[in-house]
Amino acid sequence: MTSDVTVRDTARDQVREASGIWWWFLILGILWTGLGMYVLSYRVGSLAVVVAFLGVTFLYGGVAQLVLASQVRAWRWLFIVAGILGVAAGILTFVWPHATLYVVSILTAWYLVIFGIVHLVTALAGPKLPWWWTRLLLGIAELVLGVWAVHSWQRSLITLVTLVGVWAIFHGVAEIFAAFGVRQLGRRAEQLVG
Repeated sequence: MTSDVTVRDTARDQVREASGIWWWFLILGILWTGLGMYVLSYRVGSLAVVVAFLGVTFLYGGVAQLVLASQVRAWRWLFIVAGILGVAAGILTFVWPHATLYVVSILTAWYLVIFGIVHLVTALAGPKLPWWWTRLLLGIAELVLGVWAVHSWQRSLITLVTLVGVWAIFHGVAEIFAAFGVRQLGRRAEQLVG
């Protein structure tokens, strides 16, 4: 009997602790959404935010690859090379922000062209599963946007800034929904345990 009460109290405390951080998700969601809205305002500071976002992303990716290199045995050298390149790209982003924006925006435009073609081909040549046409629409949108952006670096830059802003807003909204989901889950679990 005592062990059941102890287990129940321990479970209740763990549920309260886990669901007690729901507001962190809410704050992060609001910040990401605000950041995305600011980037989409296309002010001079928007470019600085995009550069900072790219630099931090490269640094984080590089450090993550180096940490993975310490955990794996096979292909360790590849993780080390990718980690070094990621950290170097992050540092270069902060040293030469203009060049970084230029290069990344051109690469983004070509990425859209290439993956637009890939999505078109797989949608048309692949099996016609339910919702196959969504891949077709995605491929058309990527291809049109990529071809439009490839024609000039200014268009590529606008595309990059827009994609970063839209991604930040979607990520922020997802975090806000996650916050309320965690809160609701905590309440339900507490009712079940209690």
